[in-house]
Amino acid sequence: MPKKIIGRIDKVDFPTLDLFDIDIKIDTGAFTSSMHCHQVIEEDNLLKCLFFDKEHPNYNKKIIVFKNFSTTKVKSSNGMVQKRYIVKTSVILFEKKYKIDLTLSTRSEMKYPILIGRKFLSKKFVVDVNLKNLSYTKKSDIEIK
Repeated sequence: MPKKIIGRIDKVDFPTLDLFDIDIKIDTGAFTSSMHCHQVIEEDNLLKCLFFDKEHPNYNKKIIVFKNFSTTKVKSSNGMVQKRYIVKTSVILFEKKYKIDLTLSTRSEMKYPILIGRKFLSKKFVVDVNLKNLSYTKKSDIEIK
């Protein structure tokens, strides 16, 4: 199956999280994908996540509960190691649903609430840093028709 070309930024949907047209940045320097989560509470073997950020208006202020989650250690670009939760969900890119593992982090100071890393991109996409919003543009074209 040929790889799709993806640009350096795009907008995607996370239907199981009820999040739509969310800004993403492709980060080939990162192995794992990361998602901004305002608040994470582990309680009674459940992970309760609040997706809210005034800088990202499409974050819907809903609490999403995950029954299945794990933790990992992630080394950030500044060399700091953090323990993060990992959740499994799905993302829609180019009208196709993909499974994706996301680490949850506080990215409120960042322009893009989602970073998509090499683990997800591998064997599916080729990155062209000169392009942007290829998936979102395709989605918009279909909605107009």
